[in-house]
Amino acid sequence: LPWSEAGIEGCSRFVHRLWRLFGAFDAGVQGTDQTLDRHVHKTVQAVAADIESLGFNKAVARIYELTGAVEKAQPSASRSAAIRTLVQLVAPMMPHLAEEAWASLGETGLVADADWPTFDENYAVDDQITIGVQVLGKTRGQITIPADADQDTALAAAKAQEGIAKHLEGKNLVRVIYLPG
Repeated sequence: LPWSEAGIEGCSRFVHRLWRLFGAFDAGVQGTDQTLDRHVHKTVQAVAADIESLGFNKAVARIYELTGAVEKAQPSASRSAAIRTLVQLVAPMMPHLAEEAWASLGETGLVADADWPTFDENYAVDDQITIGVQVLGKTRGQITIPADADQDTALAAAKAQEGIAKHLEGKNLVRVIYLPG
């Protein structure tokens, strides 16, 4: 393909975003954010798998998503831990940036020598899932249910939503398709 400088500006903006985020690290804050903790654990798991399979573009996309989530999070110990983890996750793709950020976080040694962040399988799995509900082949709404919900629970949640219930009025349910999980 012909060389184009169009993508360089976006990459540069992302690097600057990361650097500003790394500068917002504050080890002295308290409190946790379970949503952010879950996001971090899922991202560590996915980035490790992506790097293992040489899917660097997918790994960067996941890091990009985590960056957005960390930027939106309120200051907390979870946010500080997420920033530290983010430095480690970007190290294989942006080693110079990661080493500078690692030193600015007050860490000793090289980020390249640090252990890869670990993830907890329990945090990497969602407790709740959101699924689309179709009536007569058209999507009529979404429901959020526990990940281990059975068909009866999912059907009751769907019928409880006004937008879905109005499409079921006066109709007989002939077939319900639900796959648990």
